[in-house]
Amino acid sequence: MAESSKVIHVRNVGHEISENDLLQLFQPFGVITKLVMLRAKNQALLQMQDVSSAITALQFFTNVQPTIRGRNVYIQFSSHQELTTAEQNIHGREDEVCNSYYHLKSKMYVGVIFNYVILTFLFTLHSSFLSIFFFFLSWWVVQPNRILLVTVHHMLYPITVDVLHQVFSPYGFVEKIVTFQKSAGFQALIQYQAQQCAASARTALQGRNIYDGCCQLDIQFSNLEELQVNYNNDRSRDYTNPNLPSEQKGRLPHPGYGDTGVAYPQMANTSAIAAAFGGGLPPGITGANDRCTILVSNLNTDSVDEDKLFNLFSLYGNIVRIKLLRNKPDHALVQMGDGFQAELAVHFLKGAMLFGKRLEVNYSKHPNITPGTDSHDYVNSNLNRFNRNAAKNYRYCCSPTRMIHLSTLPQDVTEEEVVNHVQEHGAILNTKVFEMNGKKQALVQFENEEEAAEALVCKHATSLGGSIIRISFSQLQTI
Repeated sequence: MAESSKVIHVRNVGHEISENDLLQLFQPFGVITKLVMLRAKNQALLQMQDVSSAITALQFFTNVQPTIRGRNVYIQFSSHQELTTAEQNIHGREDEVCNSYYHLKSKMYVGVIFNYVILTFLFTLHSSFLSIFFFFLSWWVVQPNRILLVTVHHMLYPITVDVLHQVFSPYGFVEKIVTFQKSAGFQALIQYQAQQCAASARTALQGRNIYDGCCQLDIQFSNLEELQVNYNNDRSRDYTNPNLPSEQKGRLPHPGYGDTGVAYPQMANTSAIAAAFGGGLPPGITGANDRCTILVSNLNTDSVDEDKLFNLFSLYGNIVRIKLLRNKPDHALVQMGDGFQAELAVHFLKGAMLFGKRLEVNYSKHPNITPGTDSHDYVNSNLNRFNRNAAKNYRYCCSPTRMIHLSTLPQDVTEEEVVNHVQEHGAILNTKVFEMNGKKQALVQFENEEEAAEALVCKHATSLGGSIIRISFSQLQTI
C-alpha cells in the first residue's frame, strides 16, 4: 500500500463523470484544494487540505464501495505528496485544476474571459488565502437555501417520508418533505427551518448511503422558495401542520414539481421489506433500476385488456397507470409504483406464457404514462396489493407457477365451488381448501403455468359467494 498522502488517486473515472461529481463524493471528508482529471487514462488526482482528511476518506471507502453515476470508482493514496503547478500542466489542462468550491455550479453569465482572469489570479494567491476567497465566491455563485433536492440512487428498498426524516432531522428542524418519481429516479424535496441546517445536512450526507451498499444520496440545493404540502402520508409530510388529511379525494397525487413529478406510492416499513428478502435480494435482482414504466409486447389482443394486465403486474408492485397502444394492438405500457417494483415485474414476467403468447417484458423509454382517455388509472385502486402488508407481498414475488393461492374466500366456501369458479381455464390436478388465522383460503394446482396465469388474470378480484377474492401464484410445488 502506498504511503499516506493528502493526494488521492481515483481510477475508473468514466467520461460521464465530471469534476463536480468527484468533488461531491469527497467533500464530506474535508476541504479539497486541487483536482486533476486524467481523461486519457480514466483517472483523477485529488488533493485534500491535509493528510488526515485523505486518511478518513480512504478508511470510509474501505467498507463502502464508492459509486458515481452508477460506476464503481477505486481509490488509493497517490505516490504524489502534493500536486504542484508543474504536475498540473503535465497531467491536465489548467482549467481542470480547481478548488472544490469553484466547482460548484457557476452562473451562466460568468463568461470565458472572467473565468480566465479568476484562474490566473487564483494560482498567484498564497494557499492560506485560497480557501477564504473561494468561500465567498461559492456563496455568491451557489446561493444555498433551506430546501434540498435529494435524489436516491441504487434504491434497493423503497424510501418513505419517515425514513428521510430520520436521516435528515439530526441536522435541524425539518419543516416539510415531498417525495416524487422522475426520470432521474426517486427524489425528494426537504425543507428545513433554517438555511444553515440545509447546508450542514448537504455537507454531511452528500454521497452517503442510507443503508449499507445502497440508497445513495445525491443532494443539491433547490431553487424553490417554499414547499406546498396538501397531505400527510408516506409520500409527503408537513411537520408544522399535523392536521392535514392523509388521503386524496377525487384526483391523482401531483405535488406540482415538474410535469412528470407524479408522487408514486412508496412502500412503508422499509426494514420489514428488507427482512422479507432475508436480508438480500432474489437472484438476478439488482435493485438499481430507476425506470418505472414497462413495455409489454406480443399480447393476445383478443383476450387481454387493461384489467387483466393489472391483475398480473400488481403481483410485483402498485400500478399507477396502464395504456394499450392503439397503433400497436399487441403492445401495452404499464407504469409501476417505483423502479424496484418495475424491476421485479420485468425479471419475473419476461418470457411468461399468457393466452397462448410468450410475453416480451422490457423497460420503456417513456418515464411515465400521460393521463388521458386512452389510459386507465389505478393509482387510487384499493386492489393495489402493496398498500398494506407490503413485506408479505414482496416475499411472495416469483415467476408464474402452476399453483395459485386464493384468499378472502367466504367462510362457508366448499372445494367444489372453488373448482367450479376456475376450472374453465385449464385442467385442475389438485385442490385444497383450508383455514388460516380464522380465514378461508385455497390452493389450486393446474397442469401448467400458462393455465394458472390465465385463471389468475381472469378471476382475481371477482366475486365468489359474495366475497371479492384475491389470487396470487404459490411457490409450493405440490399440495
